[in-house]
Amino acid sequence: MRKIEYMTPISIVIPVYNAEKTIGPLCRALISELSGDYRLDIVLVNDYSRDESDRICRTLCDEFPRTVTYLALSRNFGEHNAVLAGLNHTCGDYVVVMDDDFQNPPEEVPKLLTEIKKGYDVVYCQYATKSDSWYRNLGSYLNGTLARVTLDKPANLYLSSFRAMNRFLVDHLVVHRSPNVYLDALILRTTRNIGTVQVRHDVRREGRSGYTMKKLADLWGNVFVSYSLIPLRLLAAAGAVLTCLGIYSVCAMLVRGWLPMLNDPSDLEELSSITMFFRGVQLLATGIVGEYVGRIYLKLNQEPQFIVRDKLLAKTVGERHGA
Repeated sequence: MRKIEYMTPISIVIPVYNAEKTIGPLCRALISELSGDYRLDIVLVNDYSRDESDRICRTLCDEFPRTVTYLALSRNFGEHNAVLAGLNHTCGDYVVVMDDDFQNPPEEVPKLLTEIKKGYDVVYCQYATKSDSWYRNLGSYLNGTLARVTLDKPANLYLSSFRAMNRFLVDHLVVHRSPNVYLDALILRTTRNIGTVQVRHDVRREGRSGYTMKKLADLWGNVFVSYSLIPLRLLAAAGAVLTCLGIYSVCAMLVRGWLPMLNDPSDLEELSSITMFFRGVQLLATGIVGEYVGRIYLKLNQEPQFIVRDKLLAKTVGERHGA
């Protein structure tokens, strides 16, 4: 009896946004590169593209019915939410997340898979040089700096969107229910068993990045507010400082009023001292209450992460799910 060689099942999640010219060639290149060594399924998540991406993705499902799964979201939820939608429909022992524009070359995927098989929960890509615009590179730098402050990210780790994860990590990510998704924050909260591998970063083949400065600012705000209580703690610290200054000012004013050799405080000084004290107390109280409210907010916000309008499952995925 001929021995059947076991092929590792892997899933590739690709968030698709206005990628009508690249998503077809990218999927074909991935299948050509990986199908000989792995049992492959590709999950395409259309984040409400405004071009012909929907039609192209449906064509790919017809062309590769046992490999390609397609999810069409009902509106634009953002890259991280789209990726999480895709993670919910993966079956592989390992999952690779990559962009739709060929900046992550398909031939570099085996490097991530080789590295993660060493026992890491997640492997991030590192780039010797990046082929992004200056403001996108600036945004990445600021995002990394913010992540170090708010998420305790290792200083030498670059949070690339091209990453590989094992099934343990994916299963823990998909239970997250908050609508404000930042995958790297969820990953850093779950594990510190992190590997890195250096890969090539190519020039975007078509179009331009969907990340505008506004979207980058929204992302930073999401990290700062949804995954950190630092703003509330800064507010409480400012209140504590003002309270201490107010107490000092009131005490100095009382001493000057009691000792005859010193000039009596003016009405303006008295008003300023009392006002500073009570404003400090108010800010401190607001910060403390905000700390509790913030913790509740982090757990209870029930806005949907994503809504799948239409779903086309690859036949192998449907079989594994009993469809």
